[in-house]
Amino acid sequence: MNLNTPAFSSFTHHGLKLAFFDEGDPAGAPVLLIHGFASTASVNWVYPGWLKTLGDAGYRVIAIDNRGHGASDKPRDVEAYRPWHMAGDAIALLDHLGIPEANVMGYSMGARISVFAALAHPDRVRSLVLGGLGIGMTDGVGDWDPIADALLAPSLDGVVHDRGRMFRAFAEQTKGDRQALAACIRGSRDLVSRADMGKIDAPTLIGVGTKDDIAGSPHELAALMRDARALDIPGRDHMLAVGDRVFKAAVLEFYANVAAR
Repeated sequence: MNLNTPAFSSFTHHGLKLAFFDEGDPAGAPVLLIHGFASTASVNWVYPGWLKTLGDAGYRVIAIDNRGHGASDKPRDVEAYRPWHMAGDAIALLDHLGIPEANVMGYSMGARISVFAALAHPDRVRSLVLGGLGIGMTDGVGDWDPIADALLAPSLDGVVHDRGRMFRAFAEQTKGDRQALAACIRGSRDLVSRADMGKIDAPTLIGVGTKDDIAGSPHELAALMRDARALDIPGRDHMLAVGDRVFKAAVLEFYANVAAR
């Protein structure tokens, strides 16, 4: 595990200051990483070893702290967190860096943001890796209002909802702004229609842990798409699948095949 946090820079989009890092080989194929809810670029991509894995393989590795997270600005308006706004942030980062097209990889909420980016800007997305979100992309992943309630509760001790406790504890671990995160979880849950999933041309890899009770089937989502395959990440739940070696090996193989096209 690579615990060396890279240097972050920032840019402004729609009045928000957004943090990011740009590491790896400047001449390598760019990979844009979009983290999940209540996480950060470092927690999602640096600490589990993705920056090292992709950097060692010769890629240019770029990751954004989504609005409401990490070192980025944290609005508390629910509407600020619609996934198309966060997808716009990701594309604006590519503009800021002068990158015409990138491989885009998102985990959980980041996977949803990645799909919105691919639908709105198909010319900017070379390929997609969707981690931690399968058919839940189109069908939903259950009631998340208790998570917002858990984030706003006076303390973790009073939270009885299991998923709420999990994300409240995670938010405390990552030192997140709980009010901003509550707004985010309420605003970022827009679904993608099955018909829209079928419009995506970018080659796609969908990886979900076999013990993930949030994501839904990666195989069902892949079946809706023109050029997608599903990956079962053995024995991993939603929190642990992200850094799994099977997932990393599959992504490297996928990127090698994408580059060969």
